[in-house]
Amino acid sequence: MTDSKYFTTTKKGEIFELKNELNSDKKEKKKEAVKKVIASMTVGKDVSALFPDVVNCMQTDNVELKKLVYLYLMNYAKSQPDLAIMAVNTFVKDCEDPNPLIRALAVRTMGCIRVEKITEYLCDPLRRCMKDEDPYVRKTAAVCVAKLHDMNPTLVKDQGFVELLNDLLSDANPMVVANAVAALTEMNDQQTVIEVNSQMVNKLLTALNECTEWGQVFILDALAGYTPRDERETQNICERISPRLAHANAAVVLSTVKVLMKLIDMMPADSDFITQLTKKLAPPMVTLLSAEPEIQYVALRNINLIVQKRPDILKQEMKVFFVKYNDPIYVKMEKLDIMIRLAQQNNISQVLSELKEYATEVDVDFVRKSVRAIGRCAIKVETSSERCVQTLLELIQTKVNYVVQEAVVVIKDIFRKYPNRYESIISALCENLDTLDEPEARASMIWIIGEYAERIDNADELLESFVEGFHDENTQVQLQLLTAVVKLFLKRPGVAQALVQRVLSLATQDSDNPDLRDRGFIYWRLLSADPAAAKNVVLTEKPLISEETDLLEPSLLEQLVCHIGTLASVYHKPPSAFIDPAKAPLRQINPIPTAKFGSSLLDTSSATNASRNGSAPTVIPSQDQVIADLLSLDLNAPATSANTGGYGASMSGTTSMGGLDDLLGLGGDSMPAAPAMASSNNPFDSLAGLGMPSAVPAAQQPASIGGLAEIFGSGGFGASSGYTHPKEMWLEASKAMGMQVEGTFVRRNGRISMEITITNRAMQAISEFALQFNKNSFGLIPVEQMDQSPILPNQSKNFTIVCDTSGPVQVTTPLTNLQVAIKNNINAFYFATQVPLIVYFREDGQMEKREFLEEWKSIPEQNEQQFSLQNTQNMNADAICTKLQQNNIHTVARRQVDNQQLLYHSVKYTNNLNVLSELKVNSQNTAITLSLKSKNLMAIANMNEVFQSLLN
Repeated sequence: MTDSKYFTTTKKGEIFELKNELNSDKKEKKKEAVKKVIASMTVGKDVSALFPDVVNCMQTDNVELKKLVYLYLMNYAKSQPDLAIMAVNTFVKDCEDPNPLIRALAVRTMGCIRVEKITEYLCDPLRRCMKDEDPYVRKTAAVCVAKLHDMNPTLVKDQGFVELLNDLLSDANPMVVANAVAALTEMNDQQTVIEVNSQMVNKLLTALNECTEWGQVFILDALAGYTPRDERETQNICERISPRLAHANAAVVLSTVKVLMKLIDMMPADSDFITQLTKKLAPPMVTLLSAEPEIQYVALRNINLIVQKRPDILKQEMKVFFVKYNDPIYVKMEKLDIMIRLAQQNNISQVLSELKEYATEVDVDFVRKSVRAIGRCAIKVETSSERCVQTLLELIQTKVNYVVQEAVVVIKDIFRKYPNRYESIISALCENLDTLDEPEARASMIWIIGEYAERIDNADELLESFVEGFHDENTQVQLQLLTAVVKLFLKRPGVAQALVQRVLSLATQDSDNPDLRDRGFIYWRLLSADPAAAKNVVLTEKPLISEETDLLEPSLLEQLVCHIGTLASVYHKPPSAFIDPAKAPLRQINPIPTAKFGSSLLDTSSATNASRNGSAPTVIPSQDQVIADLLSLDLNAPATSANTGGYGASMSGTTSMGGLDDLLGLGGDSMPAAPAMASSNNPFDSLAGLGMPSAVPAAQQPASIGGLAEIFGSGGFGASSGYTHPKEMWLEASKAMGMQVEGTFVRRNGRISMEITITNRAMQAISEFALQFNKNSFGLIPVEQMDQSPILPNQSKNFTIVCDTSGPVQVTTPLTNLQVAIKNNINAFYFATQVPLIVYFREDGQMEKREFLEEWKSIPEQNEQQFSLQNTQNMNADAICTKLQQNNIHTVARRQVDNQQLLYHSVKYTNNLNVLSELKVNSQNTAITLSLKSKNLMAIANMNEVFQSLLN
């Protein structure tokens, strides 16, 4: 008979019946009732009302019943903490039971019940279980310490559990060692409690061979954080862990590869040992590709990183990455990527034959990527470029629409790599012009026509066919078409004069797209002012494109190699990109520096320095992202030119400035007026009068007030009248022998002050005050002590203590957490508080627009977070900027887009770390979108709450 009967019931008053059954004298009936309760709990019914009755069932010798009751307790103890205390005595008693299974079960359950009131009762039983004679109990207790540390780290340190865990590393049972390592590693993720040293490494290596597979993973992950003392020790560790490469479990294999990859970096590049080791690394990775498709995918994502780091490891294994007919599409795509990375002169023939076959497959996405791969081969291996181009032409002849479009895109890249070599095939491309309907393919074809306009007799007709539907085209196509027409005009002005005037007019007057409009205005001014300069800019020699455009940025690759076998290696993103540091603190794993021995990656000093510097991996943004970022800021200081109509005149009433910097609002010298000309045969001259208003005379132009004064309408801001957080109760009189402490932190005149009110509720005077802060995220310390004069009973006294941020730094969670010790003539007392984040904002955090733009582009996309705020006071953009400026959130730029105001701000912390923000303020509703970027994600934590509090 199955247990399904417990999940089906139609009786009324079920809770009442269960209550009676739970209190039955018959053991069997009681067990059946508990099973029904667990079944109801499993399907989502609320059976918390039965808590006292279920707890009473704990007093039993039946292991099965005890397990069920413990399961119920773990689920409901958090919602019934007061009732959970009832079970404590039974837990303590069970921890001394003769049966080791019950002892382990009791300590495991106590660790899983996340109730503060129970933790103080857990310490003694847990300490006994860590020294238990049975290894099963000891390994369970080791994991319980990690759970206790998650709830109360201070308690774990004070009670000496870290030392006990360290002792378990020498345990005779390998599973106990593995669990102790797992517990210590998890605790180290939050804060450093122990450092891996050479003695510990020897213990771990000894236990490695006898552990279960997951125990081996824990030990290998711990070894990844150790830096050997010298090359001999490095080789010794490699030799002792390399047999794990033959393990059946893929996780063990990848963890071993991770450790070996890090250790290889530490040995001299010409070492023979590295050659031997790389030969051992290839077979286990190849073996992983014969597993299930899901494991293959994870293995391939990791292999992709390894091949980028050390392509020599798998250079002889090209055939294993050839696609099989029954591979899932996600496996095919990854194999294709790795094939390109491994392609070289001695295997390019095989690769091209495979790719040509793939291009005739039925899966459209796979075919597209195969065609692109042929182009990448041509760019990577120069000797194969002729054959690749021929293969692409054959594919174009198939007339399969999506194949032709991809071929056009990659041929454009080949032209960039090998100029003046394969232009003879342009005529074949032009034959397929009408079939191109995808934006990227159309943009590529337009680029080819514009780049080689002097060789294509009917280039003007071809481009004109695109101009007919200019406003229906994708932005990418419009931008490329604008540039191509300007190129044609510069190369063959006689045939393209009317066309360029038409396109410039469409781009600047009829378009709502700011990107397109800005580029149109730039070209217009260049052509009107100085045709020779326009030729130098637009027709300049293009740099050759790189061989591998999709390689990960080196610092990011180093970081991901340290995370082989984890989600980071599958996503190809650092953990900070997909884990919220506020909810799950991230351990910083830094790549081991080359040939540097004798220190541990878990060294607290290095962690502190990293947190101070706010270092983060730099990711090179894509070209599209750079353009988008460049044009998303209001960096446009309007300009006019007295001598021209056109673009200059359209910006009438403003100061005249010159050059590209001027168009971006970045300053520059005034553009000299061109001499007036009565008539001219120069076709460029006609661009000065395309039907746009004439220029405003210089006398009517206002004086230049450039820079930030132009944006804000004045020369700066007055004295700060920032937000002050109200005083909070920090220490109640009942907990400090009659001394009541209230206080807050404020920032005035560039200094942080702690404002305290001490009230004496005792029967005697208190005096001899002293104050001290624990290490904190910003190094905040008091720089002066409190007034020593006594406070009489029932009297209060105010103190203002000046602080600065020159103290020792230790990252806390949250960042604003501060532990304070305050002493008087009676005793010392301790409390914790949250320092308002706003007091750490510096007055000199105002960034220049160019500096803001460069930093915004340099920060990786994964370091950007968005929040939704409410404008509860319905403040307009001016009021918001003023309010933020008063609180050291400095306005850099503003711009209006439709009904939205875009506001850009900068904040500088006292540790010189910058946070950049963008506010989208909609005039039609109270919702505000806040985007925050910083080189260190930790700096963004809780920043949205600061903005919301100021808006309130």
